[in-house]
Amino acid sequence: MNTPAHFQVLGICGSLRQKSYNMAALRTAGELMPPGLKLRITGIGELPIYNFDVQEKGFPAAATKLRDEILAADALLFASPEYNWSVGAPLKNAIDWMSRFQPQPFNNKPAAVFSCTTGVVGGSRGQYHLRPILSQLGVHWLVKPEVFIGNSASKFTDGKLADETTRKFLSDQMVALEDWIKRVKRLVA
Repeated sequence: MNTPAHFQVLGICGSLRQKSYNMAALRTAGELMPPGLKLRITGIGELPIYNFDVQEKGFPAAATKLRDEILAADALLFASPEYNWSVGAPLKNAIDWMSRFQPQPFNNKPAAVFSCTTGVVGGSRGQYHLRPILSQLGVHWLVKPEVFIGNSASKFTDGKLADETTRKFLSDQMVALEDWIKRVKRLVA
């Protein structure tokens, strides 16, 4: 019997809010993943604001831990809110810390992103800023399907993604992510 490959996907939520819609959607994405994927969610809230003076004294433990988690993962899944039409400060800060490591932990990592916002656009502008930031660090983005979860407050009940149409969009993205991981791994092997 041929068993499917199991890929470890590291989930990174760009929101630090306790009742974050993005974190709730990230947990839902893990539930909707096909059997060949397994999600592990990490945190970025312990990272200090990036400062080269701090780096010169040695990378903080939180930065080293995140680097190790990224290196160990087969792929990355970002849940990214949009702040002021762009990437939020917590996620950008995490990327800034990771960009300082050699070897580059993001290099050749397959990745997908979705976003939740209370506005109607669903975070598209933030995603379109995030993609080039991480592309220049070597991330290979899943291009489609794109998932923008707008009007998020109406789609979650008791911290869970309840909207069936949105769950289907997220499920389709997770299926595509599994295929994308396999394709990228073949290309970079």
